[in-house]
Amino acid sequence: MRCFLFCLVMTCMVGCKDAGRVMYDSVDNYPVRQGSMSEMEYTPASTSFHLWSPNADEVRVMLYNEAEGGHAYETYHMQWSSDGTWHVKVNQDLKGKFYTFNVKVKDEWQGDTPGLFAKAVGINGNRGAIIDMAETNPTGWENDQKPVLKSLTDVVAYEMHHRDFSIDASSGIQHKGQFLALTEQSTQSPEGLSTGIDHLRELGITHVHLLPSYDYATIDEHTFKDSHYNWGYDPQNYNVPDGSYSTDPTKPETRIMEFKQMVQALHQAGIRVVLDVVYNHTYNAAASAFEKTAPGYFYRMKPDGTFANGSGCGNETASNRPMMRKFMVESVLYWMREYHLDGFRFDLMGIHDIATMNEIRQEAQKLDPQVLIYGEGWAAESPQYAADSLAMKANISKMPGIAAFSDELRDGLRGPWDDDKKGAFLAGLPGHEESIKFGIVGAIDHPQVQMEQVNYSNKAWASEPVQMMSYVSCHDDMCLVDRLLTSVPDLKGNDLEKLDMLAQTAVLTSQGIPFIFAGEEVMRDKKMVHNSFESPDSVNAINWHNKAKYQWVFNYYKGMIALRKHHPAFRLGSAELVRQHLEFLSVEGSGVVAFRLKDHAGGDVWKHIVVVLNARREVAKIEVPEGRYVAVVNNGLVNESGLGFLYGPTLSVAPESALIVYQNE
Repeated sequence: MRCFLFCLVMTCMVGCKDAGRVMYDSVDNYPVRQGSMSEMEYTPASTSFHLWSPNADEVRVMLYNEAEGGHAYETYHMQWSSDGTWHVKVNQDLKGKFYTFNVKVKDEWQGDTPGLFAKAVGINGNRGAIIDMAETNPTGWENDQKPVLKSLTDVVAYEMHHRDFSIDASSGIQHKGQFLALTEQSTQSPEGLSTGIDHLRELGITHVHLLPSYDYATIDEHTFKDSHYNWGYDPQNYNVPDGSYSTDPTKPETRIMEFKQMVQALHQAGIRVVLDVVYNHTYNAAASAFEKTAPGYFYRMKPDGTFANGSGCGNETASNRPMMRKFMVESVLYWMREYHLDGFRFDLMGIHDIATMNEIRQEAQKLDPQVLIYGEGWAAESPQYAADSLAMKANISKMPGIAAFSDELRDGLRGPWDDDKKGAFLAGLPGHEESIKFGIVGAIDHPQVQMEQVNYSNKAWASEPVQMMSYVSCHDDMCLVDRLLTSVPDLKGNDLEKLDMLAQTAVLTSQGIPFIFAGEEVMRDKKMVHNSFESPDSVNAINWHNKAKYQWVFNYYKGMIALRKHHPAFRLGSAELVRQHLEFLSVEGSGVVAFRLKDHAGGDVWKHIVVVLNARREVAKIEVPEGRYVAVVNNGLVNESGLGFLYGPTLSVAPESALIVYQNE
C-alpha cells in the first residue's frame, strides 16, 4: 500500500493530468509566471528550485559536487503549478553544490541547462552554482552611492572592453584584463602618466560603458588568459558576470564579488557604470536555455518554421512575448539592485518591441530616475515583427527617456559604414554638412536643417536632444584613427591628430549625449582591422605609451569635456531651447559648419557662443555679428580662461580644426 501511494504521488509530481495539469496547443497561450523569475533560492536549511516550462511533460533538477564532469549525485522531480512553473524544495544545506535542469517535452528530454535566470554559475557556465549571494558583497557595499547626476544632459559616456583597457604592459596595471583592473589606484604608464581609473577621472567622463560582461559562450574560461578574445556579443547566461574577467573562474563567488568591487571603485571615483546588454539573440538558439526550457517560445520564427534572424547571428528573441518581456525587465532590474548598475546599452535595440523598451525604462526609473538607457536603433536584418512597433531609430519619439545612436552624424563625419575607404566631411568631401547639423541639434526638428540632404533619415526622429547618442566611432567598424588613415588621402604632418580632434569637437558640442570610444583620446589604432571581435590583444589593446606621445590630443579631449560640463549652452536638453538658442551661420562653400548659441543659452554665463568646424585644408573665413570675441578653442588648444581676442565681422579658422569663441558685450 505504501509503495502504491508513493508511486501515485511521484506520478502527480511529474505532471499527471488528473491533478489539474494543462497542456497548451500554442505558445501564444502560455501562462505568465507569477512573482519573480528567480530559479534558485538558498538558505542553510533548504534550497528551493523553480523553473518556468509550461508545456513540459516532466522537469527534474540534478545536483552535482563539481562544476564540470561526473554525474549527478542526486535527482529531484519537480512539481507543476498553474502558472507553468515547476517547483521542488530540498531540505539540505546545498551551499557549494551545482545544479542543472532538464525538461521533457513530447516525451523527449531537451538537455541540461543552468536555467533561464541563473545568478551564479560554475566555470564555463554550464551548471548553476548554489551560493549565498550575501557573501559576495565587498566591504562597504551597503554604503555604495551612485554618483550624483542631475540630468541626462550631463552625461559623457566612454565605451571600453575590459581586456583592451588594461591588458597592455604599458598600462602599469596588475590585474590586466580583469574586473579588478578598474579598482587599482595610482597606476601609471612608463612615462609616469595616469592610466586605469585615474585616467578616466582625469579625462572627466561621467559614465563607463562596459562591453558585454555577463557570462558569454565563446571564451573557454580554462584557457582565456593565453589566447582567447571576444567582445561578448554571444550570450549564454545573462545574469551573472563572465568568469574570464575574474581572478578565478572556478569559484562562482569570485566573479560576482570582483564585478561589485569594480562598480564600487568606479562609483567612488564619481563614474557611473553602463552595461552592454544583448537580449536580442543568443549564441546558439537550439542549445540555449531558452529553447531547451520552452521550445519555440522565446524566439521569433519565419513562416517556414526556421529561426528568424534579425540579429544576423542566426536567431532573434521575441521580446513581444510576455515571458521574454518579463525576463528582460527583471534582468535589468536585477543588475541594478544586485550590482548597482546605472545604465544599459541595448545591442540591436531595433529587434525589440517598443512596449518592452518602455516598460524597461519605466521600471528602471523607479529605482534610479537618472538611469541611462540607449541602444542601436536598427537591426542586422528585418525582424519578424511589425516595423511600426519596433524600437528602431525612426520610432524613438515613441520611447521617451531612451536614446539611439546617430549614424547620420557618425557617417557624415567619417564616411559610410559599408565602405571603409570612402570618406565624408573630415575628408573634405562636400555634401555632408546637413548631416553634421542634424547631429549638432540632437536629431530633433530644426528649421535650419534641410532634412532632404541628411543621410539615412528624411525627417527628425528625436523628440528631445537627449534621445540621440552623438559619436564618431565605437567598437564596431574601424576605430577613428584607422578610418581616417584609410579614407583621407595625403595626410601630412599632424593632419591625423587635427582631424581626430575636429571629429570629437562635433561630438562634444552636439546637443545629443556624447559617446567616446576608449583610446580615441590617445590616438588608439587597431592595425586597420575592421571587425576586431576575435582579434588578439596585439590588435585590440590600448597602447598607453600613446598618452605621452599624443598628450596634446588627450589634453584637448579633456578640455573639451570640461568645457561642455561648465557651459549648459552645449547641453540644453530641450528641443524648444535648441530651436530658440541654436542658429546656424551662413557659410560659403562646403567643408565648414558654423553655429551660434545665443542669448545666454541654458542660462550660460557667456552671452553668445560661436562654434566653427572647419574640415577644409585651408583657412576658413566666417561672417559673424560685429564685436570682440574671446577664443577658448583654437587650432587644437582649449583654454576656458581665453586664448586671445578675435574681432568680427569676420573670423579666421585654421585648417582642419575647430574654433570656439564667446562674446559678453
